[in-house]
Amino acid sequence: MNLVERVRQTALEQPEKHAYHFLGRDTTYGEFEQSVGRFAAGLQRIGVEKGDHVALLLGNTPHFLISLYATMRIGATAIPVNPMYTQDEIAYIIQNGDVKTVIALDMLLPLVEVGVKVLPQVENYIICETGDGLSGKLNGLSNRAQEVTKSFSQILASTTESVDPIKVEEEDVAIILYTSGTTGYPKGAMLTHRNLYSNARDVGDYLGMTAEDRVIATLPVFHVFALTVVVNAPLLQGATVLLAPRFSPGEIYELAGSQKATVFAGVPTMYNFLYQYEGDAKQFKHLRLAVSGGAPLPIQVLQDFETKFKVKVSEGYGLSEASPVTCFNPLDRERKAGSIGMSILNVENKVVDENGTEVPIGEVGELIVRGPNVMKGYYKMPEETANAIRGEWLYTGDLATKDEDGYFYIVDRKKDMIIVGGFNVYPREVEEVLYTHPNVVEAAVVGFPDVNMGEAVHAYVVLKDGGASVDELQEFCAQRLVKYKVPNAIELLDELPKNSTGKILRRSLKEVLKAK
Repeated sequence: MNLVERVRQTALEQPEKHAYHFLGRDTTYGEFEQSVGRFAAGLQRIGVEKGDHVALLLGNTPHFLISLYATMRIGATAIPVNPMYTQDEIAYIIQNGDVKTVIALDMLLPLVEVGVKVLPQVENYIICETGDGLSGKLNGLSNRAQEVTKSFSQILASTTESVDPIKVEEEDVAIILYTSGTTGYPKGAMLTHRNLYSNARDVGDYLGMTAEDRVIATLPVFHVFALTVVVNAPLLQGATVLLAPRFSPGEIYELAGSQKATVFAGVPTMYNFLYQYEGDAKQFKHLRLAVSGGAPLPIQVLQDFETKFKVKVSEGYGLSEASPVTCFNPLDRERKAGSIGMSILNVENKVVDENGTEVPIGEVGELIVRGPNVMKGYYKMPEETANAIRGEWLYTGDLATKDEDGYFYIVDRKKDMIIVGGFNVYPREVEEVLYTHPNVVEAAVVGFPDVNMGEAVHAYVVLKDGGASVDELQEFCAQRLVKYKVPNAIELLDELPKNSTGKILRRSLKEVLKAK
């Protein structure tokens, strides 16, 4: 069994069940199945074959869902790409990923002219309409660009036939996800059909998802967290996905209320913004489950959200290389604030020292994981693969501890740890203190070189109206932290840099420091 087969089975058994809701319109599983089958036939008609690579430069629209499942249906490999990336970032992934076909939003049409010149291996560009006038824009392209470009609706309408899912092996690569590239160029994590299916199944089972759930999908679906938790897992269970084109607190309040949402998944900044927004919390009265991932959730933000919305937040953990989820706080026993929870079904986590030996309870080490969700490897990077996967274990690069009850706690990224005069300072620990200040909205901590101590602690803070002075914030930290953990410098910003999922980018803050 794989994702395509399971979702098709739901469509055959319950064709009138709603698969997704988008901008006021409901689409049934039967209609979704028909669109996927016809688009898959259209892809084959233009020459896309089993094993070919198809890039999806799409946001939170039905185009993404249809394109993803149609690509997997014919045994091709999908490569989801953030459509907001720069031209150079997109070109690198398309080139490195040996992409043959690109499916993109119409706002990216200007890239086609560039692509036909610098990306000769791309044979087809399929443009998805998000407004009127696409045909005129296509006619305005050069002759060469017109030859390789078609509209999404043209492909969908090119045949009335539907392609049945072709046979794929469990270890065939279904998706290649390029990591964010915090160091060097992005790496393409190869996720197999087994990886995707097992993680979607195990996450859905662990979180108790059912066909009656209505899951808000405001996280960007090209990101692995959203792909599994708010797309594949719900569809696998026969639930309804509530697609939100973007994250806007007001729009999410309205969507949750009008569509009686039962599950919300977000990153910490989303929880913070929803809490800060002056809306009616009763809009979320049907919510039975909220899950957080992508970055550590500050305890203060968790407590504030739970108090306002009267729903428990289950924090979890994952990474692209693990499809992505490895841990979640369980629903049938104690939820521990600040913990990423316990190993999900069929996945094993362990905290080890530099020799790969498990460390005692409560000690800090590197988190490693094994299970059917662990990637096949990095595309065309055997050395990087060998460094990340040792034996059966994936080495995450995250520092963690484990308590006597089997709950794991992320201390910090291994590379983000700050060493002050030989003492370890974990940025999250300082951030947690700053978040407890009543006038702090957001905080991020990084290390910077110090002649005397090796490194020093530098904090960036966003304040509420009324704010606080730097001296006040430093004194606040000094009352709660040992001296070497107190920020040497605190800089007040209007906002913190974030990626497309809302995750705070510490590396961007470090670059600002370097430039000074």
